[in-house]
Amino acid sequence: MPKELTAKGQATRGRVIEAAAEVLRESGIEGVTLEDVMARSHTSKSQLFHYFPDGKDHLLLAVAQYEADQVLDVQQPYLGCPDSWEAWQQWRDVTVRHYEEQGERCLLGTLALYLGRSTPGARAVVIELMRRWQEYLAVGIRALRTAGHLPADLDVDERAAALLAAVQGGVMILQATGRADHLRAALDLAIGDLRRLGESAPAPAPGEDRARARG
Repeated sequence: MPKELTAKGQATRGRVIEAAAEVLRESGIEGVTLEDVMARSHTSKSQLFHYFPDGKDHLLLAVAQYEADQVLDVQQPYLGCPDSWEAWQQWRDVTVRHYEEQGERCLLGTLALYLGRSTPGARAVVIELMRRWQEYLAVGIRALRTAGHLPADLDVDERAAALLAAVQGGVMILQATGRADHLRAALDLAIGDLRRLGESAPAPAPGEDRARARG
């Protein structure tokens, strides 16, 4: 992002990115033009190149970052703070519903594939998204462990990684088949397995919850 943008400049840049995302969903990457984006965002060529001096690929990279942020935003407020099994079920439902509504089209994946041939930044966007997503899941699992719902010796990072893999695997199959059955099954089994581990977890001793939270 250009440094020291005014509030008006930030709003204009954001409007261009959102307009580009809309046009991309409608026309696809190969069909979209900067003229389409300018018309949709009601901006001039000079404005567009002020915010995206390297042109189309620069704009598409910004759209990829926007889409990556949206992936996490749609899972809020549940992602990262589910300290009960009911909250985890709500996160599961929100996640499945989002990808069912998205269907077979994933703009972020399409952008990463397209930009990856010439723009290393696209890969960095996806890597950072996965890092943040896994950390949110780890925070949620730690919250369960701190509340005494999971064993104290549970490998939180390993479980978070497996849960993220379950989501991504289910989403990939959904995009290939148009069906969300595999995503639902993967999340239900992953959360169910955590819950079964928690059924035998002893209640935390006084003061032990703080030690767990740091683990």
